[in-house]
Amino acid sequence: MATRKFAIAKQLGGKRVITNKGEEIGRLSDIKFNERTGDLEFFLVEPATESKIAANLPRNEEDFIEIPYKAVFAVSDVVVVDETMLV
Repeated sequence: MATRKFAIAKQLGGKRVITNKGEEIGRLSDIKFNERTGDLEFFLVEPATESKIAANLPRNEEDFIEIPYKAVFAVSDVVVVDETMLV
């Protein structure tokens, strides 16, 4: 049986979020999930002030960028998202 690795949400907080092309978006602040199903929906990212890509992404009422979970490509030392899936 294959072994699965799970990241605890607290360990993800503060990780850098970059695109698959290496451009920085910001830092992971929180995770939104569907309370009914338990499915992850969005990563809430505090935008980097010098990031050109972050400047062009929509923000929620709390000034966070909502990255759809389906855009998350990989999570390790950084969170990598697929740039083509960003709005």
